[in-house]
Amino acid sequence: MTVSIGRYAVIGNPVTHSKSPIIHTLFAASTQQQLRYMTLEVEQSQFESAVTNFFNKGGQGLSVTAPFKQNAWKLAKIKTEQAQQAGAVNTLWLSEEGDLKGDNTDGLGLIRDLQDNNNLLLSNLNVLILGAGGAARGIIAPLLHAQPAEIVIANRTTSRAKSLIDLFLNNYCQVHTTKLSACSFNMLKGPFDLIINATSASLQGKELAIPACIINTATVGYDMMYGAKETVFNQWARNAGAKVCLDGLGMLVEQAAEQFLIWRGIQPETGEVLQTVRKMLSQT
Repeated sequence: MTVSIGRYAVIGNPVTHSKSPIIHTLFAASTQQQLRYMTLEVEQSQFESAVTNFFNKGGQGLSVTAPFKQNAWKLAKIKTEQAQQAGAVNTLWLSEEGDLKGDNTDGLGLIRDLQDNNNLLLSNLNVLILGAGGAARGIIAPLLHAQPAEIVIANRTTSRAKSLIDLFLNNYCQVHTTKLSACSFNMLKGPFDLIINATSASLQGKELAIPACIINTATVGYDMMYGAKETVFNQWARNAGAKVCLDGLGMLVEQAAEQFLIWRGIQPETGEVLQTVRKMLSQT
């Protein structure tokens, strides 16, 4: 009897650094699932054709990373509520009718990592999100659901941050008491309880032009990027006096677990996988 092996991939640019193939392979081993997971790096102009080609050739699911999450949102014919709220998609698969479906598991992954893995209670915190792109879009609604006191979105250009605030003020259907506001990096005033770096600056090895006054000794810094070494943002936050600095590897594992559930119908355990991948990173 021939066992059908599911084909999956992460699509982005750059993407060769991604640990998603390792994570999903570990999930498959722990749940006795048969799958093959690869990386797919494409240029901006090739995204739509690459997605179409992947599924036409029998692919069953795509993880979408920077800079294509908003492209994926536009491409998906059917969107989950999370994807609709985020205006960005990080998970693609086909319906039984062959229609492209899109979800966003980033926010859920972030919340699980902060609350379950790091025991950080988000209610009543003052939260700062740095960046107003697809990564930021994916985490705002789940953060609102956790009921922090305030969410400030800061971006190099204030207009983009304000547009994102307006999107959620106009479209977020659940009642929330969180204060939402936007500003530019150079207008930031603090301190904040939690600062989330949703920019790609650390991936590019760049330090953000943000003032140290946004941090005090109680601040938690969280970089959605990760690497073998401490990220540039977390180095900056630690030097500025942050209480603790966390990277996005836990978020990556947690959001991947939700993708695995969507694609395979099984919720994998994440604890041992996170430890394994963290150890692998430290050895590179």
